[in-house]
Amino acid sequence: MAQTNEKINLEELFESLSEELPEDTDLSELSEKWQYYLKHPIDLNKTDGMELIELQFIDPLLIQRLIEHRQVSGNFINALEIQSIAGFNTRLVSLLLPFVKVGEASPLTGNKFKDVSHEFILRYGRPLELTKGYQITDTTRSRYLGDPNRFAIRYRANLKDEIRLAINMEKDAGEPFFRDKQKLGFDFYGISLFVKSIGPIRNLVVGDYALQFGQGLSMWNGLSFGKGGLVQNTARQGIGVKQYTSLNEVNFMRGITGTLQLQRFEVTPYFSYRPIDANVVDDSAGTRVIKTIAQSGLHRTATEQRYRNAAHQMTYGLNVLWRYNRFKIGIHVNQSQLDAIRLRGAAKRQQYDFEGDVLQNISLYTNYTFRNAHLFGEYANSLDGGSAILLGSIVSLHPRLSTVVLVRNYRKNYHTFYGQGFGESGNTANEEGMYAGLTYQLARKLVWSSYMDIFRFPEAKYQADTGSVGADFFSQLSYIWYKKGQLILRYRNRLKQTNYIGQGQTESGLVNSSKQQLRIEFQYKLNAIWTIRSRAEANLFKREYEDNSLGYLFYQDVFWKPDINKIQLNTRIAYFQTDSYDNRFYAYENDVLYASGFGMYHTKGWRAYVNLRYKINPNLDIWAKYGVYYYPDKDTIGSGLEEISGNRKSEIKLQLRWQL
Repeated sequence: MAQTNEKINLEELFESLSEELPEDTDLSELSEKWQYYLKHPIDLNKTDGMELIELQFIDPLLIQRLIEHRQVSGNFINALEIQSIAGFNTRLVSLLLPFVKVGEASPLTGNKFKDVSHEFILRYGRPLELTKGYQITDTTRSRYLGDPNRFAIRYRANLKDEIRLAINMEKDAGEPFFRDKQKLGFDFYGISLFVKSIGPIRNLVVGDYALQFGQGLSMWNGLSFGKGGLVQNTARQGIGVKQYTSLNEVNFMRGITGTLQLQRFEVTPYFSYRPIDANVVDDSAGTRVIKTIAQSGLHRTATEQRYRNAAHQMTYGLNVLWRYNRFKIGIHVNQSQLDAIRLRGAAKRQQYDFEGDVLQNISLYTNYTFRNAHLFGEYANSLDGGSAILLGSIVSLHPRLSTVVLVRNYRKNYHTFYGQGFGESGNTANEEGMYAGLTYQLARKLVWSSYMDIFRFPEAKYQADTGSVGADFFSQLSYIWYKKGQLILRYRNRLKQTNYIGQGQTESGLVNSSKQQLRIEFQYKLNAIWTIRSRAEANLFKREYEDNSLGYLFYQDVFWKPDINKIQLNTRIAYFQTDSYDNRFYAYENDVLYASGFGMYHTKGWRAYVNLRYKINPNLDIWAKYGVYYYPDKDTIGSGLEEISGNRKSEIKLQLRWQL
């Protein structure tokens, strides 16, 4: 199953973990880990649960049940036994099976570790139509300083899974390459060395690393997922120290860290010093001040080049975790210092933002599993005044029914540079809410998932200049044919308040809006070679005092993998039409290895792409992708420096992988 449904499973996993991610989000941090466990499956008879946590889609209550099942019933004889464990419904089992094994794997899986393994990837991509930013020759105007080519190099070395080396290099489209301000070539370089164990020290990382503690209120680097089809995933499972291997250029640490095991205590000190992108100027007194911190990682124009590495951030801290059977409690403290003073913005929504050059945080987090309940929570405080708290539980009310409840209260003046707490907004501040969800297995092949999230923003936020409220309702019914396919029916309704920009006034200055979405998706494995997937989706957007707007999307995917196993192909053809930007769609798109992402479907047009993989020999693979958006009713696409003359937007991508 790992060989035949690999791409299908990864797509479903990403869309289940998060509904909407930006187009340029690099998902390699997680896809690389999944690919690793596809090649080296987790032994159910040896795991202590940490590897299962790394998969990110199994809730802690089920992990505990799996380990208890092994302790009571003895070792697993076959991986399919997980179907007999309460809570492991057909959908979850189908997602998990490719990543696990029992005992020694067969020679076909390639699971035997070599003493040393190497992987080298060279990736090239570029748009085929030049945007306005490349065509401007006037050096006094804003323009792209580099060419439209994208390059990325990735190298991985693994010594018996005990020592791992990761090297990344990347140049984005529009950035200079070995010239001007990029005389060193690539815009981004990343390197990290991971050592699994040195005596009492484990998970030692030198270079780029990520930290994930508690529920993410104070410290969570790398990817974080919000509301999605896997309802129980709202309970974060911090894995502590991890090697950072992503091409995302923000929200990671650069320095040294490691975990010291002292009986029941795990002590993790860390130190990081790295440049950040910022608009830095001198004030009237000659003091360096930061007006804005940039998070895009792009350095294409003169302004973006001026922001590049303009400030530095030093962060250090300590995390102490104590474990006792099913109980964990941890404390985390850190301090971040900037080499310039950050100023808050002038907008209403920025009036409580952090201002200064030193920020200190402290948090206390815990979780406890008791019988059929998993309780978790975290309290965090920024020592300049604000606090944040999150409490939750996952409870199995019946072998077929489990629920999750989560409440959160993030104060308006709580500040964190690295927090990514669960919520409707992304800044872990100025938000209160309650989330309640359930998963019910109606029959062996039929699973129903649903959640309700009600939230409130006490103060101004983006697109709302005063306090506002909202709600999010989600329901999904999944019918699964084991190893064959599935049928999914999904409904979602999101309610929000935003500024009123029409004539006249409203009592609060806000208007109510709603976006209802309906999706039906069918996926089926026709035979050992062909798999198909079809989706139809529609949405209705309503805002007071405005006309309703509609959007719909249809796409057909085809996966072809012949028995010779040298060549694979998948393709998509999609048609979409949206009346407004509020009706836009996001859908996961397959790509070359480690480069998958979410595409945005907006206005009226067609989207098509084709991916091809060819295995030249056991050590050498090549991938190629061509994708195109076609807008029949447009003369131009995009705006500003990204404007394209014409109605077509296309790109190509080539990737070569050598492994030994």
